[in-house]
Amino acid sequence: MNDNLRTQLTIARDRLDEINALLLDPQCQAINDFLAVVEKHGSVEEINRKAEEARQIPNLMARLRAIKSPYLDDLKWLTEQCDRGAFITIADFQRSVLGDRADTMSFDEGWAVILEISAFQYFPWLIVQARQAIEKGEVMPGRFIRVRRMKEQAEDNGDILAVAAAMQIIGASYVETLDTKGTDGSNVHLGGPETITGYFGGIGQPNEYALKWLDEYLYYYTTHGSKQVLNVKPGTVLVGYSLQKLGVDNEYKTAVYMGNDNPYAALWTLIGAKLFSRDDGTSPLIGFNWSNSTNNETMEITAQVRKALGFEDVVRFEHHITETWKHIVRQPYLRRDELVEIADHVANIAAKHEGGDPEVEQTREYPSDILDYFREKSEIEESGHMPFLQRNYLDKHEALNRTARALTERGLTFVAARHLHR
Repeated sequence: MNDNLRTQLTIARDRLDEINALLLDPQCQAINDFLAVVEKHGSVEEINRKAEEARQIPNLMARLRAIKSPYLDDLKWLTEQCDRGAFITIADFQRSVLGDRADTMSFDEGWAVILEISAFQYFPWLIVQARQAIEKGEVMPGRFIRVRRMKEQAEDNGDILAVAAAMQIIGASYVETLDTKGTDGSNVHLGGPETITGYFGGIGQPNEYALKWLDEYLYYYTTHGSKQVLNVKPGTVLVGYSLQKLGVDNEYKTAVYMGNDNPYAALWTLIGAKLFSRDDGTSPLIGFNWSNSTNNETMEITAQVRKALGFEDVVRFEHHITETWKHIVRQPYLRRDELVEIADHVANIAAKHEGGDPEVEQTREYPSDILDYFREKSEIEESGHMPFLQRNYLDKHEALNRTARALTERGLTFVAARHLHR
């Protein structure tokens, strides 16, 4: 290739100086407005201290007791099952798949795929899922995605607090989705969630909504300890970069709605992460959710970029293996075979299960539907649909376990809930 042509891509230092000058300009309203929202919640040290205190299990349990939450007994049961080793071990799971071959095979943990489920909307589903996992010798996810309304779950018997405690008990990571996400009428191009899938710039966080997103994040970060949230647009991605640059220990994953579907879109997002990264190499961008149309080659090319920028262990590639049956992608949609092909040479991948396997979904009286994420719990219960939605969630759990078995059959490894499957 023409090296002389390549050198033309060099970014001159004076361009970086100009960017720094803009960021430090006391007359720059965009930055001034951003800093004003942060300062509203206190100093950086105060913000981090409040968040750390809010997520401590004793404090979460005390708040649940104060509101007489029915979820306290469930958390106690979950802790007891964890302590007594009620869940299948990874070694026993591997033997259940491979038989005696498991004892002679070596599994390279460096390529372990994180088992991810979406969307985990209601705390009681976790207990039903856990009971089934114990009974059937199944693995629980290592990562959970939540898309339930924040205000609703905060007011629902402490659902948000119970989830925060449960994730620490089972040893899984999770992410919340803030209410400032463009489906509340802020985007004039959207009639509602039914048009969410991509017209005129996607979901949208127009005008002042980037700052509303920041304000909402800092509220739940300091009061509930919610550290990881979904990020859906370039504006709030930059806000998130800037917030950690100030010293706040925030984290987020970019959503499928960002539309990152090629190596150059990914390169732009990762360049921004590098420019605002801390001296220790960390970034608030810890999850990168690819568009459903992304193929393995795009992830392989971007993996080179991710590694070169020092983000291989920092930024997780989150890839949809299954999707809800209705209102998001053309069906049948199943990417398990592609995952197995890439999992032995691209590190730090999460396998996201957002639907049951197509062969299961098409038999259901009520198959999974992305629009159910945006319904109020009261309306779901009044319509009698809650048992259907729980069944949909368990279908996703089954799909996740099929993926765990497929990886095992190829001699590959996975990350399940760390405290449950020792």
